[in-house]
Amino acid sequence: MKQGVFISFEGPDGAGKSTQIRLLQSLLEERGMQVLLTREPGGTRISEAVRALILDKTFTEMDPMAEALLYAAARAQLLAERIRPALAAGQVVICDRYVDSSLAYQGYGRGLGHAVAELNAIATGGLSPDLTFLLMLPPEAADERLRSRPDTSPDRLELEAMSFRRRVYEGYLALAAAEPERICLLDAGDSIEALQSRIRSRLEEFFHER
Repeated sequence: MKQGVFISFEGPDGAGKSTQIRLLQSLLEERGMQVLLTREPGGTRISEAVRALILDKTFTEMDPMAEALLYAAARAQLLAERIRPALAAGQVVICDRYVDSSLAYQGYGRGLGHAVAELNAIATGGLSPDLTFLLMLPPEAADERLRSRPDTSPDRLELEAMSFRRRVYEGYLALAAAEPERICLLDAGDSIEALQSRIRSRLEEFFHER
């Protein structure tokens, strides 16, 4: 592959992104493609340190704009250190969350609006995913899934009020409506197999269009 492909996965916590990411990674590697799997915030030593700061549930006083800036800083480092070099080398990059998360969580959830898009245009230099899979689950259903995971402790964002998570949910739907060609909206309530089939089908269409 002469030109790399940038794929992101989005959706609320509990939507099943991790499972579908692993399945897609396996599929692409079976086809002989080089895959870089990374996450946001995180993916580099600096970005992981920022992640720990952002999600620390003891920092209840964190200002919304400070939060947005921290996400953008972690993103800029990940792009410079890993994503851009991988794309330049012709690899497929699969990223668990990207700018859409900031637009949904800080833009809609925190009420920062268009400032988040402007901030991330600077942080990313305008680099957008070629394809985004958005796994959507109503906030109440997502909460139920998260509570059923005995081995995890909620982070600072997961402890937010239901009203915040509803705004995030509506924000994601607005983003999907604005960019239907890039964002593939999926019902995370479907079975793992059904979701995998939809993702494979959309991916085949994408590569055919290229």
